[in-house]
Amino acid sequence: MATYFIGDVQGCDAPLGRLLQTIDFSPSRDTLYLLGDLINRGPDSLAVLRRLMALDASAHCLLGNHDLHLLAVAHGVRKPHRSDTVQDILDAPDRSALLTWLRHRPMALMAHGWLLVHAGVLPQWDAAQTLALAHELERELRGADWGVLMHNLYGNRPDRWSDDLRGYDRLRVIVNALTRLRFCSADGVMEFETKDSADAAPAGFMPWFEVPQRRTAGTPVAFGHWSTLGAVQRPGVLPLDTGCVWGGCLTAARVGETPSNIEHISVRCEQAQRPGG
Repeated sequence: MATYFIGDVQGCDAPLGRLLQTIDFSPSRDTLYLLGDLINRGPDSLAVLRRLMALDASAHCLLGNHDLHLLAVAHGVRKPHRSDTVQDILDAPDRSALLTWLRHRPMALMAHGWLLVHAGVLPQWDAAQTLALAHELERELRGADWGVLMHNLYGNRPDRWSDDLRGYDRLRVIVNALTRLRFCSADGVMEFETKDSADAAPAGFMPWFEVPQRRTAGTPVAFGHWSTLGAVQRPGVLPLDTGCVWGGCLTAARVGETPSNIEHISVRCEQAQRPGG
């Protein structure tokens, strides 16, 4: 019995299949946690969704910004980007079932002592609050009025958390932190323009996991989203987007009983697109 955390697949079904073969994955024995951005930019988004749906309870999949983008496009809230590769899902005869499954995925999870998110966590949040706020957003996504939510979910403001936030402003900060965050200031102001490595932080900002006294500092955090991050040598921080869709690797981390007991397994990806968010 083994547990694996897997970084951004982004529609690369063939590398995902090779990775599962490499780790000798058995759905009756092992458990996967995929850290969001399941689809888009790679060539086989539909195949990825169908594969993961078929794994049922042995695959726990977070929502990332690309997954939410598909829901927004499907609902007419956003126009497809020229580099999107989700039309096969939109044209699929089981489109409704696929989209329903997707919008019922979690925004954050705790697994084997790790907090799992797609992008990041604001410094004001501890693990318990992160999960509670994720559940707030999940309830709205799974509700009958989820289309109204999608119309109000996009935008960069507010750019910081306050416990006094209500309504769509509150949900917008939650989704931006969990699915878009890379850099923020010491007091949690989010910066969304920079997509380069951790060394490229704009003045006054830093990688979210380097904020002094962030409240999740005592909780190990695994995340994806940041393919250009580079090497991170920090206990309890596990970045797993190794740029599969950009010609890098798809990586799984086998986690053990302690946060230091981690084995990385990677397979090369044949994709060679331009890095981006």
